[in-house]
Amino acid sequence: MARPTRGFLREHSMSADIAKPFNDFDPDRLSRRKLLTALGVAAAFRPASVFAQGQCGGARAGSPACDRTPAELPFEPTGWKTVLLDRLTCQVADYPKEAAFYASLMNWKIRNDDGAQAIMDIGDWGGLVLRGGYRPPAGGAGRAQRHALFDSFCWGIEPWNARTVEAELRKRGLSPVADNDGDFQSFHVKDPDGFDLQISNGSRKNRRQGPAQGRTSAPAPFQPTGWTTVWLDHISFEVSNYKKTVAFYAALLSWKPGMDEGSQNQCEIGDVGDIIIRRARANGTTPGKGTRAVIGHISFGISPFDPDRVKAELIRRGLMAREDTGGRGDIHTSPFKSYHTVTPNGFDLQISATTKATRNPSG
Repeated sequence: MARPTRGFLREHSMSADIAKPFNDFDPDRLSRRKLLTALGVAAAFRPASVFAQGQCGGARAGSPACDRTPAELPFEPTGWKTVLLDRLTCQVADYPKEAAFYASLMNWKIRNDDGAQAIMDIGDWGGLVLRGGYRPPAGGAGRAQRHALFDSFCWGIEPWNARTVEAELRKRGLSPVADNDGDFQSFHVKDPDGFDLQISNGSRKNRRQGPAQGRTSAPAPFQPTGWTTVWLDHISFEVSNYKKTVAFYAALLSWKPGMDEGSQNQCEIGDVGDIIIRRARANGTTPGKGTRAVIGHISFGISPFDPDRVKAELIRRGLMAREDTGGRGDIHTSPFKSYHTVTPNGFDLQISATTKATRNPSG
């Protein structure tokens, strides 16, 4: 495996103390055992939930299959800053029903519905495009019940100059495809697994301006909760080689990797939220056509979040409320609090107490 790039490690590590073992790693000066020991200690600085959900705990920790050495950057960093979740794109079997569900449960606003898709606002900081017509692949345990596939995400970056962005993408061998509509400017590229990555000029200054007053054909499935979606807690992004994917997004979009658990890495997407880039696992989820990557679930932070009340509100609406504290004990005292539920089209939606201020709980 290629040695990590020292500049990358210095720039993206959690602190100078954690960076030192990486930057000093040399077979002649620091043994692999000492490096892994240092990493194990440093892991306390990342949320324990990341490691509880990984595949490299217990006896597997430190094994060859759970190597924590980062991958080398695939190209020179762009220096771009990710400033907006411009939109997630999801194809479902019944998009009006999915849109009505998100509107009632998460208080997302429908900006437009043209009969083929719905465009929704996630507060003033994110967006969702729901398209209809999805047909899940036949066969496979659990696959028939999931009629939803997130097949693209779009991130707003700064600074933006379309010609410069295109030139920098081509310089890195990424073959950008322009996708513009009025003031909306963007390029599509493929990540290491062929996932559709869209990069745009989106920011809070030019997106979701004015009230969203769209409607969808499906009725509200239940009484609105009144919750406010305030944060992108994390996207669970399953890929064939998580180390290469982490290095790709770190170099291209300046996402900040956390500690490598050996099977996954939780990265900070600037002030937008987090993403857990993890080794693919057999979970009944099938990637989209032309890609080996899949979004397994997405967790959104809401406010207010009282564990008992959130659970009661989910159950009152006939929804599943599976507790998830990331292995950190009782949901009332754990620094990470969340519940998983299921959307009408079978997607795993996680609802958490995490906000920007509490994105890295300690203790």
